[in-house]
Amino acid sequence: MKRLILILSLIASPLWAVQPDEVLDDPALESRARSLSEGLRCLVCRNESIDESNAELARDLRLLLRERLVAGDSDEQAVAYIVDRYGEYVLLKPTATGANWLLWLAGPLMLLAAAGMGWGFVRGRATAAPATETALNPEEQERLRRILEE
Repeated sequence: MKRLILILSLIASPLWAVQPDEVLDDPALESRARSLSEGLRCLVCRNESIDESNAELARDLRLLLRERLVAGDSDEQAVAYIVDRYGEYVLLKPTATGANWLLWLAGPLMLLAAAGMGWGFVRGRATAAPATETALNPEEQERLRRILEE
């Protein structure tokens, strides 16, 4: 029974990232804070939301987000405030605008370029003249005969 409790507590440990002293009294604000913090990246843990992370910086970001919501900011304003302070890297799903279009399109464009080069290579081999074999001249035939006799 103790092992089961230990295993279940280890599995549920990311749920404990939000400390009890961080939880807001208003359930509606807390719900908004939780949904927003799921979309913000922990700058220490990488690919973990601040809601799941136990890092101190994630805690600071959770508190900052809750402060902004208590101050009356809308969801967009609170996220924009954090993005202005920490950069767009803090978003788990970056926006597809401006210079980010190049990053969003780089993968498909490289795939198309590779497919085009592969098609050109295969097409070039299909139309290439077959390689011709040349016979050995008498001098080379004599040398080969000596090597084989040894």
